[in-house]
Amino acid sequence: SRRHKLYREELNLTSPAALLPLRPEASWLQFHLGISRDGLYPRSSPAVSRLLRDMQDFTTISADYSQDEKALLGACDCSQIVKPSGVHLKLVLRFQDFGKAMFKPMRQKRDEETPEDFFYFVDFQRHNAEIAAFHLDRILDFRRVPPTVGRLINVTKEILEVTKNEILQSVFFISPASNVCFFAKCPYMCKTEYAVCGNPHLLEGSLSAFLPSLNLAPRLSIPNPWIRSYSFDGKEEWEVNPLYCNTVREIYPYSNGNRLLNIVDMAIFDFLIGNMDRHHYEMFTKFGDDGFLLHLDNARGFGRHSHDETSILAPLSQCCIIKRTTLLRLQLLAEPEYRLSDMMRESLLQDLLAPVLTEPHLLALDRRLQLILKAVRKCIDTYGEVKVVANDTTQPEAPASDKVKLTT
Repeated sequence: SRRHKLYREELNLTSPAALLPLRPEASWLQFHLGISRDGLYPRSSPAVSRLLRDMQDFTTISADYSQDEKALLGACDCSQIVKPSGVHLKLVLRFQDFGKAMFKPMRQKRDEETPEDFFYFVDFQRHNAEIAAFHLDRILDFRRVPPTVGRLINVTKEILEVTKNEILQSVFFISPASNVCFFAKCPYMCKTEYAVCGNPHLLEGSLSAFLPSLNLAPRLSIPNPWIRSYSFDGKEEWEVNPLYCNTVREIYPYSNGNRLLNIVDMAIFDFLIGNMDRHHYEMFTKFGDDGFLLHLDNARGFGRHSHDETSILAPLSQCCIIKRTTLLRLQLLAEPEYRLSDMMRESLLQDLLAPVLTEPHLLALDRRLQLILKAVRKCIDTYGEVKVVANDTTQPEAPASDKVKLTT
């Protein structure tokens, strides 16, 4: 708009200098080159440590909406939003060396719990959940969450003054408390009361490193067999049929290989963080049908520390299979000297926004871990360890359908 162009000219805001040629040692490039069929990064990865530091420290050179949000702009009716407080803002921030990260701002304070009357599909998106999910994923040795770090962003200097998107410029305003705020254009939030604000300029948020572009590393987005009903009163088959896993096992690629075991890994991860919103999962096509599943978009985790949503464990409790390596890691994290809450507490201290999680959320991890191990023991008592605990490269024999007694 003319007003924002004048504003930029007044402040002598020139466009950022042209990007320098990509340096081979750039942390973003080294992270991408380190992706393998075993995970997004090796167990010991100096490149990821450097990437986390760079996302914390590098100057933002541009800010914009993500491509999917751009495609939706203008093609919506804000009056149709069920509960605007449940949606979120996210921006793509760019840095030197072609670095790119997804920024999700703080929308909920650490000590606030999601109201129990909220449906999972309109829950808040929490920046600290994205950060904590990365640390938990690494502790579990899954390495399927992109590197994520907390950062204080100056919304004026690092977003408004570097964006060329006039729509994004137009949603900035000064609040009655003299804080700089912005809100998402339709389709997510259309009113200033759903804005996020700096204090007066600084705003907490999470930065998640982008994966390689789809042109370089194509990915598939696949519906989760245990997808939930995204309506107020509907139920999916798995929610009413305890034998549902037998049906899933008959469908390729869940009929053989590691895919179903990877689904169970994902369910265990989601149960620990309390994420009910895993409607799809993504995979790199390069690694084939047995490649690992990406654990993306974890911002709806860590909403209620006082509630354990055991239905998230349906893939485990209905299929009664688990990888041996996953089980061994979970058993280790249940030992006093490697207690999961202690490991998370120590790991999260590395983040600039520490404390990332409140103590009740950390203690909930230990409680949920015991529930997972209890579900595994129940499966072993019913079917025997040979059928339940799988070597990671082979899938155990499916329990006979007439013997399935377990429910969620």
